[in-house]
Amino acid sequence: MSRDEKRAGASLAAIFALRMLGLFLILPVFSVYAQTIPGGDNLTLVGIAFGAYGLTQAFFQIPFGMASDRFGRKRVIVVGLLMFALGSAVSAMAPDIYWMIAGRILQGAGAISAAVTALAADLTREQHRTKVMAMIGSSIGVVFAISLVAAPTLYGLIGMSGIFWMTAALSLGAIALLGTAVPPAPTFPPGPKVPFMEVLSNTQLLRLNFGIFTLHMTQMAMFIVVPSALVAAGQLPVAQHWKVYLPAVLVSFVLMVPAIIIAEKRGKMKEVFVAAVALLLLTQVGFMFGTGSLTGLAAALLSFFVAFNILEATLPSLISRIAPARAKGAALGVYNTTQALGVFSGALAGGWLTKHHGPTAVFVGAALMAGIWLFLAATMPPVAPRKPVVPAHGILEPKT
Repeated sequence: MSRDEKRAGASLAAIFALRMLGLFLILPVFSVYAQTIPGGDNLTLVGIAFGAYGLTQAFFQIPFGMASDRFGRKRVIVVGLLMFALGSAVSAMAPDIYWMIAGRILQGAGAISAAVTALAADLTREQHRTKVMAMIGSSIGVVFAISLVAAPTLYGLIGMSGIFWMTAALSLGAIALLGTAVPPAPTFPPGPKVPFMEVLSNTQLLRLNFGIFTLHMTQMAMFIVVPSALVAAGQLPVAQHWKVYLPAVLVSFVLMVPAIIIAEKRGKMKEVFVAAVALLLLTQVGFMFGTGSLTGLAAALLSFFVAFNILEATLPSLISRIAPARAKGAALGVYNTTQALGVFSGALAGGWLTKHHGPTAVFVGAALMAGIWLFLAATMPPVAPRKPVVPAHGILEPKT
């Protein structure tokens, strides 16, 4: 990787991490806090406040991605981070659950994931793109693990309002980082506009979009069941669940590295991708039979995070390779929208299956979805390298 590619990967990963840390810190304590404000005794409204962020993310990923193709990545990212900071401030000052819902809606409206990943693709050569996507994905995993440990302590020290104000500050810090650390975005020669329907109907992109939907649907459905299983199997209080999650996440990063090296340096992208989907399927089968012991749960969680991290790195890399060069933002917008819909659907399906058919049904359903995805991945044609569109400005250093 060139110096600018390393700089781009590290700085964009840090921007993602700053934004996601604020979101993840809320997750373990939000439902407890909501009960202390007017309207928080209505669990339906609490659920809406909790999920409003994901719903507006789903609506705005495509417009933000398309806007980044037209107006420039950095401008769109700044607008999204400002909206996220504004939503955090509204949430911090919310006098009741209705204002909290409004704040969460504003937070979600700052949907920058597509623009950030498109910028990462612009600033890296194809043979190094998966590494940069892995850096971004790993940063999200690290801050998720940190939040599980830090959230209860921070909540006790500064309260939920303080966490929201901190979230706003982190978002503004990300804007400063974008302006000072991220290399200038390359400008490409003008070309014909790519119709949105061409992006939406591309069968290769549809396979990958189904994949990210399945991955996040599985994740959310799993975590409806896994916390209770950890309590039942290991008599592990919720406040100590990080002792299982944190080692699993950190070890998974170590195990992910060889897979990324094989995918890129040895040209085995499809093989590694298919193997990770197969591992996801086997993990769900493991959960079916391993929820009775803490050791079994820990092993299945490690397996899940290995598969999850590899797929989180390879999926956006494949999207950026297959998408039309001048519609990467739009393609990644569709990708991130299906991801958000997977989060919403997974939570809904996980709750319904657990209530009506028991915890094992969640893993059976996830295994069936993973099986369909494995078939689609295995039958996907190899992604051939394409001749890059040479930018007019901001050419990357050619050294490897």
